[in-house]
Amino acid sequence: MSNRYVIILAAGKGTRMKSKLYKVLHPVAGRAMVDHVLTQVEKINPTIVETVIGSGAEKVRDLLGDRTKYALQKEQLGTAHAVLQTEDVLAGKAGTTLIINGDCPLFTAETFEKLFAYHEEQNAAVTILTAHADNPFGYGRMVRDADGNVVKIVEQKDASETEKKIQEINTGVFCFDNELLFSNLHNVNNDNAQASITCQI
Repeated sequence: MSNRYVIILAAGKGTRMKSKLYKVLHPVAGRAMVDHVLTQVEKINPTIVETVIGSGAEKVRDLLGDRTKYALQKEQLGTAHAVLQTEDVLAGKAGTTLIINGDCPLFTAETFEKLFAYHEEQNAAVTILTAHADNPFGYGRMVRDADGNVVKIVEQKDASETEKKIQEINTGVFCFDNELLFSNLHNVNNDNAQASITCQI
């Protein structure tokens, strides 16, 4: 088993929630969402856990303490930019990196473990965790070609009428070959599209 790293994305303010409380700090079943995420991550004993913080940084630090390393995203410039904030700690390390949003409190350690195992068994560069949704409204759709290969992930607002009917959705949870991840992050732009392996659990 290779080294396993986890990046928790917790920098966003969450303006769509229309709340003064930062999104990842909203409680679910009595605990902040990001606390639920980190608790499940801890159960799989990763080599390094790094949480990207931005809005409400100090409150997230106060909550999670020394259970995780931290990277500060001063400006919220997208997911790739958020992951880049962990470069000083993770770049150049061999292994697999799982990326998950800090506002996804229902994922379990069992799911993370299965995703890591699948990614490593396939010797994949990228693995996307997808799910089936009878009503996929609002979620990114997994668009595949005739051979079943992923062509792109299209968001609801950008989807064609045909794409909106797709019921396989992006959960926002990914595994990457860590060295490939950081060697390519600086090349990410709005036109970037890469084939990847997906996994439904």
